[in-house]
Amino acid sequence: MQAAQLIKYEKAFKLVVRDLPKPVPNNNEVLVQVKVAAVNPLEHLIGSGSVKLIQNCAMPVTMGNELSGIVTAVGSKVQRFHVGDEIYSRLPLTKIGAFAEFVTIDEQAVALKPKNLDFEHAAAVALTGLTAYQGFKEELGAQPGQSVMIPGGSGSFGQLAIPIAKELGLKVMVSGNARGEETAIAMGISQYFNYKKENYWEKLTPVDYVIDTIGKRELAHELSVLKPGGRLLSLRMGPNRRFAQDHQLSLAKTLLFSMAGAQLDRQAKKAGVQYHFIFVRSDGAQLAKITEIVERENIVPAIDPTEFKLAQVNDALALVANGRTKGKVLIKF
Repeated sequence: MQAAQLIKYEKAFKLVVRDLPKPVPNNNEVLVQVKVAAVNPLEHLIGSGSVKLIQNCAMPVTMGNELSGIVTAVGSKVQRFHVGDEIYSRLPLTKIGAFAEFVTIDEQAVALKPKNLDFEHAAAVALTGLTAYQGFKEELGAQPGQSVMIPGGSGSFGQLAIPIAKELGLKVMVSGNARGEETAIAMGISQYFNYKKENYWEKLTPVDYVIDTIGKRELAHELSVLKPGGRLLSLRMGPNRRFAQDHQLSLAKTLLFSMAGAQLDRQAKKAGVQYHFIFVRSDGAQLAKITEIVERENIVPAIDPTEFKLAQVNDALALVANGRTKGKVLIKF
């Protein structure tokens, strides 16, 4: 089979497409023929070595974190899946490999794909959906009736975060471009801020939570709209001491993350709020709950129209890093 592998961590890394033996599932794994793999900013964080303290890969490593496909074999102890099942998955951090024709996945990381989605659109759901679900439920501890602001929430993250937030009973506010306004309003948000016309931090009533999708340049504005005791959850700004302790990392890593996140923690403390960082993990049971929401609400995530095959994987990565995508970038097999 063919697979795209990272040979070494580099800032300007390139993946190499190689012929590899087809993997064999162990007792608890399913063998999946990959139909579509999604390309995410996470690939750049992994390939550049930016997150190797969290996810350090043995080289060479087959890249890719998110896929849809068909089960073609099952291990002897697999209970929940059968040959022929159409599935999707955010692969376990310790065993990624979606950029390949076949991959073995622990059954606990797999869910049946939503019935309302084809393989292309299903491949765009898992990582984003789990990020939103784990963010609201675990990092923020969000409760019905509370409020969340998502700067930049008109993009691919918001497509799943908004309906998941509404499912949990949250009041949702979003900023974004003019193109995303109609879709966000149709999802039931309370306020939409067109960033070219107005500044949300000048008009927004303080909220319980902010989910950051933009990065440090937005930090001051995000902190300014939080209630005292509120929480800022970032998808981009990096880990801190709380992240290391919550994930029971080693003392050495805890010290490193404490130093790396010290400035973020100081700014949050000065504003009277907490700073959190999320690095989403695989969870098939949570993914099954997301599937229910996707099917019930008929959520169809946006996908970029540019088509890529595995041989063009580096072009796909470049589009995610540098281009203005119109949805999730996909590699089709």
